[in-house]
Amino acid sequence: MPEVPAAVIPYNRDGPFVTNRHTRRAFLGHAARASLAWPAAAMAAGWARTAEAAGGHALAGPPPLATPATPVGATLAHRFPDLRRHFIFDFYPWYGGPPDYLHWDYLDRHPPLDLSSNYVPRLGAYETRSRAVLEQQARWIADSGVGAIALSWWGNGHYTDAAVHDVMDMMAAHDIKVTFCLEPYRDDRGKVFATDVRYLVREYGEKRGWDAMLLLKNEDGREGPLFKGFACILPAESTDCHGQTSPISNYTADAQWRSQTDAVRDTLRGEFDHVTLLADSLHWPRTAAAGFDGITVFDNYIGPDRYPGYAAGASMNDLVFSFNINPGFDGILDRDAPPGSCYSPPTFAPPAEAPVDWTRPADRERASALSRQRIASAFEATLRVQTDPALSNVRKGFFLVYVNSFNEWHEGHAFEPMKDAAQLSPEERAQGYHNPADGGYRLATLSALLHPVLAGRG
Repeated sequence: MPEVPAAVIPYNRDGPFVTNRHTRRAFLGHAARASLAWPAAAMAAGWARTAEAAGGHALAGPPPLATPATPVGATLAHRFPDLRRHFIFDFYPWYGGPPDYLHWDYLDRHPPLDLSSNYVPRLGAYETRSRAVLEQQARWIADSGVGAIALSWWGNGHYTDAAVHDVMDMMAAHDIKVTFCLEPYRDDRGKVFATDVRYLVREYGEKRGWDAMLLLKNEDGREGPLFKGFACILPAESTDCHGQTSPISNYTADAQWRSQTDAVRDTLRGEFDHVTLLADSLHWPRTAAAGFDGITVFDNYIGPDRYPGYAAGASMNDLVFSFNINPGFDGILDRDAPPGSCYSPPTFAPPAEAPVDWTRPADRERASALSRQRIASAFEATLRVQTDPALSNVRKGFFLVYVNSFNEWHEGHAFEPMKDAAQLSPEERAQGYHNPADGGYRLATLSALLHPVLAGRG
């Protein structure tokens, strides 16, 4: 096969990171083999338009939302006695400490000073399996009011799998439950999904006596395990910025997914009232055809103003839905993107009226204020659509909120506290980190919003 000239090589930073260490956006680049540093929000919008056409439903705009006669928190606390379990942090057990600094070195960073993050965590470049680290993380999560975490899981035998028991032990000690996000850990995941779900249930539920695995209760009291998958409902091919169309290596047909989701339910039917399977998708007819119960969206570029329309689309297709609470997006740059590639630097979200100059303390505070506003707006929007009686979640007695994320530092949306700006060393300041004056503002903002709802007052 002739060598492709460097000038037209699409963006795909292949190598050790792609095969062993992952972020979602890096995976999208790897999965398409062509570029697929897709703007996920644009892709989602395109799929949503396709879904509307396929389903025969055109959404002129967000539907009207019911105004509750009583506070949302009072209604939710009455409907769901285990309400805190319905708020779940996305949690990444993939970080390693010295000497290798696994994942802190993504995209050719050089820890412990040069981290694969725009922010220095309060705990530094930590080791996920460190007992002291997990103890502090569990305390932060419990104090916030959140009652569960969703572990990013990359397959049986992967190092994220090896960390699960350590994480579960500490979370159980702090009354925090654990569920799983099944990542795109192999191209033929659509053939082994049911086997892997059964493994997770057996290894981390049955063998532990159900001390830590989340069994989510619906409004009617029926309970069962919950799993979500990333990059399940994909197009068969993609065209990159150079016009080159390539197949997506881990594309799985809807019928293949349906055989797997049916197998999961058949296997677990005698053990639970039900099992809830969610896909990261805005293509509602395909999600339903694939046998998933509903949709969940990871992408923090999808603003809360779009939640009502997407919730209506899911409801029209008899799907439940979960839209996240997030502080926006501030992903790291690829300093060594090949010339002529399809790479474009990630933009800051939510959008700022003027570009953020990260060297200026005032601009860092402006960015943190925007993130606070995004947390609040996403919180309000996801609760409103999930408590609207005209939509499917209320009809089905379902309520679920992911908080994205506790510690995805590469993408800059971690709620885990970062160092206050004044705590940065001179060497760290020279790196240009984005830490604001109050490094704990995201968790504090979430906690202030969540606690009244859990108490039935919000």
